[in-house]
Amino acid sequence: MMDGMAAMDTAERAARLDLAACYRLAAHFRLDDIVYTHISLRIPGTEHFLLNPFGTMFGEITPATLIRIDRDGRVVGGAGRVNEAGFVIHSALHTGRDDAHCVMHSHTAAGMAVSALADGLLPVCQKSMIFHGHLAYHAYEGLAFDLAERASLLADMGAHKAMVLRNHGLLTCGRDCAEAFSLMYQLELACRTQLDAMATGARLHLPPPAVCDRSAQQLWSYPLGPDVLEWPALLRLLDRTYPGWRD
Repeated sequence: MMDGMAAMDTAERAARLDLAACYRLAAHFRLDDIVYTHISLRIPGTEHFLLNPFGTMFGEITPATLIRIDRDGRVVGGAGRVNEAGFVIHSALHTGRDDAHCVMHSHTAAGMAVSALADGLLPVCQKSMIFHGHLAYHAYEGLAFDLAERASLLADMGAHKAMVLRNHGLLTCGRDCAEAFSLMYQLELACRTQLDAMATGARLHLPPPAVCDRSAQQLWSYPLGPDVLEWPALLRLLDRTYPGWRD
């Protein structure tokens, strides 16, 4: 495997390292679901993207274990089976949005619970604010095995970078792994906080819409992104905690 890695170009090796980190971080922060969710990353300068082999847990992923998929769902690099639903969901954004380089999908308990609430995500805390006016919703259509669902997924996502898959889970995308992971981490915290607040049975206090709008604008316009503020520290966390993850 390492010989194969050495033969790859610099862009693909870097992409594999970033995506492996994203998988390991998702496992570390308990954003995984045994083998049933997925994170993908487009290889720069190509129409191909990287994905985990179906049946591999997030905490097992290394750069070398990732498989390379073409836009038709064929494995063109590495060895392993493609998760059919994963291909439908991820290829919808990779082929339909030039800015969706990394796509992350989760089935956390909090995300699934909020996906079943009629009102969806509420602005109950600061973590919720980045999604105020910037969160899409996609109706449940059954298991995502049908390629035809890609059109509705893409249409529902629109220009947003985060989406609630109704009665299913959460989806984020970003210009890189750092952005997609950061959005998923924050969306997950927002969902958990909302459920904790609702569980008290007390009446929720929600800030006025104008404050929510201002907060969202402040967060989206902040000049330093997660690639600068979060990602280097997260990589150091992996190096301390999971030696060998880069192999």
